[in-house]
Amino acid sequence: MTTIDSLHFSDIYLTPDNILYISDGETKNGLQEIEVEDFNDFKQTFVKGWKGKPSYSVNYAGHTYRVERVETLTGMHYSGRRMPKAVPDFTSLGLPVPVANHLISLNRSSGLVLWGGATGTGKTTSISCLMRKYLEREGGFAYTIEDPPEMPLDGVYQSKRGGLGLCKQTEPPNGNWGDGIKSALRSRPHYILVGEIRTPETASNVLRAAISGHLVLSTIHANSVSDAVNSLLKYSVAAGLDEDLAADLCSRGMLAVVNQRLLGTKQMCPDIRFCFANPDPNEADQFRILIRDRVLNLGTLMEAQAIKLSNGQDLFKR
Repeated sequence: MTTIDSLHFSDIYLTPDNILYISDGETKNGLQEIEVEDFNDFKQTFVKGWKGKPSYSVNYAGHTYRVERVETLTGMHYSGRRMPKAVPDFTSLGLPVPVANHLISLNRSSGLVLWGGATGTGKTTSISCLMRKYLEREGGFAYTIEDPPEMPLDGVYQSKRGGLGLCKQTEPPNGNWGDGIKSALRSRPHYILVGEIRTPETASNVLRAAISGHLVLSTIHANSVSDAVNSLLKYSVAAGLDEDLAADLCSRGMLAVVNQRLLGTKQMCPDIRFCFANPDPNEADQFRILIRDRVLNLGTLMEAQAIKLSNGQDLFKR
């Protein structure tokens, strides 16, 4: 019989009847039942790691797992997402090279990089890898607010420019994302990573951080680039912002919106759509104008940008 650590998987499910399931590796969504000799130790790690919140992190055999604990009709069920032992290099994720290079080039800019997609499509992995790339390229102080922290970003980085990068990972105090972002701003970071925009208060504070000289990276559940922007606007209005003010903040703060899904079965690869704003906020920009006017039919602009990038052209050169 084998051990958990010797198996290759992303997600694992521990049912109330003490059965473990992972992907069967053959079909898109199919599962297979597994047996491991260290089952009891693995289960106890999930059970004892719970500190009162449904989402939490544990460490087992050198791997961090993001755990969701749910009471079902038959008992307690655990879903675990195994995180890499190290944050992968951003250029190894399989993104189109021109798109990856443009995102990397934003390291000295300020504004919001918003990464959308469905659950389990790699949004958090992507922005974490991009954060690592910024720290290795530029250095500086990075502050994350995550619930729970997932990728191992915390630590010191030697940047290519000679200085050091420092990243500190945090959780929202008492589950309050707004307070977490306010604390981040008082710490004077250049980079802020917000694990997910899922409340109105988070959305409004992310927008305010994005127009205050910070480079903010965050994720949002969305089915398209337009859907990601629209969801951000709706959250902001729900926080009490006037629709025009929310659109204005979003247009001024937006740097990039990427929407990601995963294709394949045995070998998953990202399929992305994107739209970029001019990093120079003083220059006229079509994406920002469309957001400000709440006209989110972005297909033509996205296609034009994709053609420019594939041809090696400057996106914003007149």
